[in-house]
Amino acid sequence: MSRPLTCCIALCASLWSGAGWATPDPVAVVKSEVLPGFETLAEKAQVLEDAAQADCSPDSDALRAAWADAFDAWVRVSHLRFGPAEVADRAFALAFWPDTRNATPKSLQGLIAAEDPVVESVEAFGQVSIAARGFYALEYLLFDPAFAQESHYSCALTRAVARDTSEIAEAIFVDWQTFAQEFDAESDRYRSTEEALQELFKAVTSGLQFTSDTRIGRPMGSFDKPRPTRAEARRSERSIRHVRLSLEATESLALALAADAPKVAAEIREAYEKAFAEIDAQESPIFAGVDNPAGRFRVELLQAAVERVRTVVGAELGPELGVIAGFNSQDGD
Repeated sequence: MSRPLTCCIALCASLWSGAGWATPDPVAVVKSEVLPGFETLAEKAQVLEDAAQADCSPDSDALRAAWADAFDAWVRVSHLRFGPAEVADRAFALAFWPDTRNATPKSLQGLIAAEDPVVESVEAFGQVSIAARGFYALEYLLFDPAFAQESHYSCALTRAVARDTSEIAEAIFVDWQTFAQEFDAESDRYRSTEEALQELFKAVTSGLQFTSDTRIGRPMGSFDKPRPTRAEARRSERSIRHVRLSLEATESLALALAADAPKVAAEIREAYEKAFAEIDAQESPIFAGVDNPAGRFRVELLQAAVERVRTVVGAELGPELGVIAGFNSQDGD
């Protein structure tokens, strides 16, 4: 973090220091909210790898279920895109989306057409394009008719992607066990409690922004030109599910940060409850309704509810913590 931003954070902390409540311990928050999430991801990704080794058929119920469980675990930590998750583009290798240039199907097609032997080596596959790796690549291989085919190479590719996903998830979790210590006030990375809380608060706000602008905003497109086929994970009909999972995860972290501020916590819960109610009211699991007025109106209400959560978190929790939202690492993805 640059020195000017550090000074800005310190100034904001001094201006907002009169909140009159106990500052949360960032190390404790990491242990309760972050480490368990990445541990679950590593565990579920290992189950995914095992399932692919046992049966690589694209219509395997066990494989699809293991993929879905591991994908759930990723979405629940996908807002924590700093530290170990950003090393060697690990987060993007797990989840390359949005894919604005259709790089994933193109990369998969290239591997399949050449029957590239890169799938035979853990180390070699770790060097292929991130577009051909992770959960979205597996979605194509399991759910897209153009890729979900029974063949020797498709099987090998599915197993390679699953194995690579497990390797990445495990590496992130292992590194997080050490990186968690950086949230101590005496660490070199975060030179104060406020700086450490800033990182966690930023994860909440950036996660909410990504959900509003990208998970919801991309399929909405414009009124004259809706883009329902741009919905996240639409092939597996998980688009709305990802909105719910991401909101559940950011709510949990936000409430952990507001644990000693009951009034702020209550406002956060109320805002999230309204957003979850709008999720329940959606017509389609993949935002298919954005191309008709009634369906689009419901999606607009959902996006507005998520924006309301962002407003509450920014206006109420930020000042209580003495921090600002800061740079969003997902901007421009």
